Amino acid sequence: MTVDPGIHAFSDEDLAQALKEMESFVDVTPEVLREIYGRAVEHARARRPAPVPVPAPAAPAPGFFGKLRGGGHAPPGETPHEILWSWLGAALGIAACALLSAAVFEPLETTLLIGSFGASAVLVYAAIRSPLAQPRNLLGGHVLSALVGVACWKLLGETPWVAAALGVSLAIAAMLLTRTLHPPGGATALIAVIGGPQIHALGYLYALVPAGLGALVLLAVALVVNNLARGRKYPEYWW
Repeated sequence: MTVDPGIHAFSDEDLAQALKEMESFVDVTPEVLREIYGRAVEHARARRPAPVPVPAPAAPAPGFFGKLRGGGHAPPGETPHEILWSWLGAALGIAACALLSAAVFEPLETTLLIGSFGASAVLVYAAIRSPLAQPRNLLGGHVLSALVGVACWKLLGETPWVAAALGVSLAIAAMLLTRTLHPPGGATALIAVIGGPQIHALGYLYALVPAGLGALVLLAVALVVNNLARGRKYPEYWW
């Protein structure tokens, strides 16, 4: 017999009529019978399965133009303290490369200063906690990208646009593969292709001077300046 536990409004006469229709007799008072029924209802409720929560429908993935809207929040601005030390580090790092280049390397018809070092200065003096700014990435990214760029120039220099495209893209792939991703490395690879006769004459030496040695000078300045500043620590890790 299925009992609807939601029905409670019945009288003693209803109970007596039900017994009469069933041609049954129970030697209990209507009050006891009502209590039996009430307890049976509570047991029936206890057996009811808990309702299964229905998950909210997932938001549809944004389409191409939806992705263009962004939706994130811009980071807060830096403090004057951070700006001052970032400026000082960049000024000293680039000055060191430029002075060494003028005093030592330019008389030898080479250089210690390439455009990609400007981008490296942003990372190692202003974004010092970034994985992209750590010594492994700074040194490995420049040297590896320089080797890739020179190889592409030597193999495909007759079609500079192909050499440039492959130089940058393969340098990115190589940095990702070796965990040395350093965005300025892409520029180092490109300079190996479009840097002109002075850079081309260096051949694979370009990976050591200026790419490797210049990055090492930037690193040495970063180790001093970033650790003199209160609240700064560099590097986060070496390898």
